[in-house]
Amino acid sequence: MAQQTMVLVGTRKGLWIGRSDERRTEWDWDGPHFDMEEVYSCMIDTRGDQPRLLVGSSSSWLGPQVWRSDDLGKSWQETPNGAVRFPDDTETTLARVWQLAPGTEDDVVYAGTEPGAIFRSDDRGETFALLRALWEHPQRKEWGEGFGGQAFHTVLPHPKDPKSVTAAISTGGVYQTNDGGVSWQPRNKGIRADFLPEDQRYPEFGQCVHKVTRHPSAPERLFAQNHGGVYRSDDHGGSWTSIGDDLPSDFGFSIVVHPLQPETIFVFPLVGGDKRYPPDAKARVWRSRDAGATWEPLGNGLSDSFFVGVMRDAMTADNADPMGLYFGARNGTVWASADEGESWREIVEDLPDVMVVRAAVL
Repeated sequence: MAQQTMVLVGTRKGLWIGRSDERRTEWDWDGPHFDMEEVYSCMIDTRGDQPRLLVGSSSSWLGPQVWRSDDLGKSWQETPNGAVRFPDDTETTLARVWQLAPGTEDDVVYAGTEPGAIFRSDDRGETFALLRALWEHPQRKEWGEGFGGQAFHTVLPHPKDPKSVTAAISTGGVYQTNDGGVSWQPRNKGIRADFLPEDQRYPEFGQCVHKVTRHPSAPERLFAQNHGGVYRSDDHGGSWTSIGDDLPSDFGFSIVVHPLQPETIFVFPLVGGDKRYPPDAKARVWRSRDAGATWEPLGNGLSDSFFVGVMRDAMTADNADPMGLYFGARNGTVWASADEGESWREIVEDLPDVMVVRAAVL
C-alpha cells in the first residue's frame, strides 16, 4: 500500500487536512472541520493498529472540546462528557486546550490547557484526569500570563521513562516530574527573564517559555525557545546554556528537532515582542547541525516580504526520510520542504490565522 503524508493545520476558524504521497509535492486539502472554532492543538497518533486524530477545538457557543477520528478525518466523535474539564472543587473553567501530546505508554495522551494545567488520558484521549499535584503546586498562584493567555505550551514526556514529563508554561517556566506527577520541580536555572528588573532576571520560576523539545534518542538533552533566548540543556533541564548568539534574533516561538538527527534543530526567529515578524521581513528557517553551536539560514523558495509570525506549535517535522519540514503563518499560508529545509514551496494559502501544524507519513 502506498504511503500517505498527512498534515493537520489548526487555525482560529477551523481545521484543514492536507494529503499527499511520499513525494510531498502535490497536495489535496479539505476543510474546514470545526468551522469557526478555534483549533489550538491537534495530534496524529500513529501508535497501535490504526491511526487516531485528536483535535482540541473551542467554540464560542459550546466551549472547548477534544474530538477524535479513527478514519483519518472522515468523521469525528466528541470525547465523553467533554473529557477535559476541571473538577468542580477547583472552581475553574477550561478556556482552551493548547496542547495534545502522546505519552510514553501506548494509550497515554496528555493535554495542556488554559488556565495552566495538565490532564492525562489512559485511553488514547477518550477520557482525561487533572494532574492534581501540578495544579496545586505552591508556585502556581504566582504564574503570570503571556499575551496569548496562561497556557501549557509544552508537554514533553520522556521517551524511555513513563514517570518523567517536562512541561513549560507562559509565564511560569519549565517544570518537571520524575515520579509520575506526584511532585513537580521548576527547571529554569540559566534561563533569563528579560522582562524582569536587571537584578531579578534569573528567577527560580516565572520565565516566559515558548516551546521545549528533545530527540528521543538523546532524551537528557533539551532545547528551548523562550520569549527572549534559545537554550540547550545537557542535564535534563537541570541547567540551561544560551545557544542563540549566531541567530539574527533570539526571540521566537517554535523550535523543532530533526526526527533522525539529534544534533539538528530548527527555529523561526522573529524581531522581538514588539514586531513579531522575521528580521528584514524575510521568511527564514534557521538550522543548526551541531546542537546550537552554529546556525545557517534556509530560505530557498520562501518569501522576502513576510510581515507575520509563526506560532509555537505551527512548525513541525514528519517522520519520513528525507524528513519533511512544515510551518504555518499568521497570514494563513503553510509552507513545506520535502528535503529537510533546503528548498520550500507554499502548499496552501488564504487560510485563517494558523496556530498549529502536525504532520506524519502513514
